[in-house]
Amino acid sequence: MDFQNYILENFLPPERAEQVVKQAETVLAAARKAGCFIIHVAVCFRPGYPEINGRNKMFSWIRDSGMADPGSRGIAFADRMAPKPEEPVVQKRRVGAFGGTDLDMILRAQGVEKIFLAGVATSHVVLTTLNQAFDLDYDLTVIHDACADGDETAHAFLTETFFPKLGSVLSSRDVLAFLEG
Repeated sequence: MDFQNYILENFLPPERAEQVVKQAETVLAAARKAGCFIIHVAVCFRPGYPEINGRNKMFSWIRDSGMADPGSRGIAFADRMAPKPEEPVVQKRRVGAFGGTDLDMILRAQGVEKIFLAGVATSHVVLTTLNQAFDLDYDLTVIHDACADGDETAHAFLTETFFPKLGSVLSSRDVLAFLEG
């Protein structure tokens, strides 16, 4: 979720962005090989940003900076995380992947009950999507090293203390073993 250039380049230190993309890319390749149903999630806006209310501090900052201009390189997925043509892309206008999108409909239409989450940032898209999916009764796993946050303390708290209350938290190594087993 949100492995987009503008997020990786503006919300994480470069070495952390490289590390999380490497981990997520490894899991993505294994999931593809295992035949898993893969959905990509991107936060994006329409020209003129009609979805952004001035009270939303983060989205207003993104709008005003120009880093997420519709159709720009910034809004695109990082090359190594780019979707394949057969993999659906859910475009969201909010932090979480379920609010205002067709994600739940796609998952239910495909009979998906277990979701593995990876994304940037842990305290934004991962947290919000996990809470939404929990409320929708999905079986959840967060891949902790395929998630990252500009605030390492928040990432650690969420992955070590909060997320385990709602689902499983595994390393990419554990997920790779699960996919291969």
